[in-house]
Amino acid sequence: MNTKSGPELIHDWNLIGETPAYPTEILITDETLRDGLQSPSITHPSIQDKVFLLYLMRDLGIDAADLGLCCAGERFKDDVVVLSREIANQNMPIQPQSAARTAIEDVEPIVDASLEAGIQIEACIFLGSSPIRQYVEGWGLNTLLELTHKSITFAVENGLPVMFVTEDTTRAHPEDLRQIYTEAMRSGAGRICLCDTVGHATPEGVRNLVQFIKGVRDEVNPDVGIDWHGHRDRGLDIINTFAAIEAGADRVHACALGIGERSGNTPMEILLINLNLLGISDRDLRKLPEYCQVVANACGAPAPFNYPVIGADSFRTSTGVHAAAVAKALQMEDQWLADRIYCGVPASLVGREQEIEIGPMSGEHNVRYWLKKRGIEDHPIYIEKILAASKRSSTLLSEEEILRMVEVMSERMKTGEEKT
Repeated sequence: MNTKSGPELIHDWNLIGETPAYPTEILITDETLRDGLQSPSITHPSIQDKVFLLYLMRDLGIDAADLGLCCAGERFKDDVVVLSREIANQNMPIQPQSAARTAIEDVEPIVDASLEAGIQIEACIFLGSSPIRQYVEGWGLNTLLELTHKSITFAVENGLPVMFVTEDTTRAHPEDLRQIYTEAMRSGAGRICLCDTVGHATPEGVRNLVQFIKGVRDEVNPDVGIDWHGHRDRGLDIINTFAAIEAGADRVHACALGIGERSGNTPMEILLINLNLLGISDRDLRKLPEYCQVVANACGAPAPFNYPVIGADSFRTSTGVHAAAVAKALQMEDQWLADRIYCGVPASLVGREQEIEIGPMSGEHNVRYWLKKRGIEDHPIYIEKILAASKRSSTLLSEEEILRMVEVMSERMKTGEEKT
């Protein structure tokens, strides 16, 4: 069947006027197994679940993964070793990472884990930078510079690549950041990471910060990469991440289902979808629902039914008007059309499909489509009785209920009890 092109059928107001200058690609770090597990409400997954999740990360085109805090205890270090070894043995294109404070005793377990696993583990060395944190800890700038130098130098001398992270970057003084990051880069950090640790920033604040740090980076070493790590305390996590990308960050962090400290982190599934829809990425996202389900099950973090992209209701409807439009598109054998007529995210992008259910707000198209999809004749009697039952119900009719109704009506029609 001939299909009209997208521009003929969809007028995209998003493309009118000045649009952000996004790059053509962006690196992604998965923080699910580190920052995500810092949520006080989740269950820590087994090592088997972590390994399975690692394969799903690979399938989704994740570039780096923080595998845990080696310094948190032998259990966590052992898991980092197992996961890093799996990356090495299977030649996965994922950079293994482990986080550490700016303390030699935190970095040493990463060195050991790297040797055991037979692969370089990127040390994500973090340090509080904001005046409020400095005040509480009793730190001065000279102390921060000394901690930065010693920890990074130790990691580099022991063969580890380093990403240096300032916590609470979005509330730190520019001159402090200039000196701390300059010291980090001169000590050997290959990447620097800016953190909105408490979800304080607005998009404009993110742009200001990233552009400032980019200038500092260019003065010291233009080859150093810039990471962005955002939190969702104000619900600005996604828009802030894209502001960071627009301003010059080349790697951004996220967690499955947005799990993490307090209100959580930037959600990986929403980030990946928007990267694809904006043309920044062409990652294959068909494994995205499975990736989220593994985390939901393993961590005890089920997604709400109306959660974007992977929620139960993301691509299904029981409303008559909506269902009629989707059904008509599907009857035209036009999947592109069906995926977009009442949906801003194509279901096929994540390996799902449009679903039509039957409930109190349904119409004839719902019932007719539902029956045909299951190879059942859309007999007028079936349609009439099922639709009548749906109008009496306060919820969707289950598949078992509808099939039982069809079975009963079919038997009655055979015996003449039900007029045809």
